[in-house]
Amino acid sequence: MPLPELSQSTIAFTREVQVTDERGRSSLISIPAERPLTVYLDKRELVTLMSMGCNPEALVLGYLRNQRLVRDIHQIAAVQVDWEVGAAAVTTRNGVVDIEERTAKRVVTTGCGQGTVFGGLMDEVDQIVLPDQARIRQSALYRIIDTIRTQQSVYKKAGSVHGCALFSQHGDLLYFVEDVGRHNAVDAIAGKMWLDGMEGGDKIFYTTGRLTSEMVIKGAQMGIPILLSRSGTTEMGHQVAEQVGMSLFSRCTGRHFLLLTHAQRMVFEPELFAEVMTVTEQV
Repeated sequence: MPLPELSQSTIAFTREVQVTDERGRSSLISIPAERPLTVYLDKRELVTLMSMGCNPEALVLGYLRNQRLVRDIHQIAAVQVDWEVGAAAVTTRNGVVDIEERTAKRVVTTGCGQGTVFGGLMDEVDQIVLPDQARIRQSALYRIIDTIRTQQSVYKKAGSVHGCALFSQHGDLLYFVEDVGRHNAVDAIAGKMWLDGMEGGDKIFYTTGRLTSEMVIKGAQMGIPILLSRSGTTEMGHQVAEQVGMSLFSRCTGRHFLLLTHAQRMVFEPELFAEVMTVTEQV
């Protein structure tokens, strides 16, 4: 069956506003946009996502995937985004079975931007099994950190957004998405992976935000065994990662990181530090 028909909607990601500093001087700065996008699933209002407007079609697809409301991308006929009315119309080929029952229960989470998941999602964690063979070399981890540090982004221009990225096991950047909420960014990447038929078993996911339970669950559903963050984790995020076999890396900045779970996935390379010491001694 064909992939969904997607609109190609575009909208400005930032806007300029006038500010006054501590000396009374006026200037213009850029701030990220934040606008509502109401998702309709077969004409039924489902959710309103607050989004910057990057990759809205992929965001909607990833949301449906990560909430387990649609199991197969080929069930979706079209996603049409219209920013004039702030709506995304999703049309399925045969409808969604038991949609009322599946969306009746919500769980409030600690996440920003989205902050809720449908209750049945929490019950499916026990069924997730991540590949045992996945590994990450220390040099690949440092390459990822350096890539994010030099990546051109809305954050560098306007701040106030989260970024998520998908990398190969060697540290090659595959996708990079920013949005006002980290959950939107991860959903957009999930949507892109779905469209491209990309598996997650040999991939590494990076986020600028905290590794909460919802972020870990979404990463696990995407089949990704390794999550990196420049921030920290929560107790439940740690617990879920232990349960599903996911390796969590927090505080990833410069050459520093904290490996929290499933340390067997890490391939340490002590020679990296030996090289640094040699250069330092020569200087």
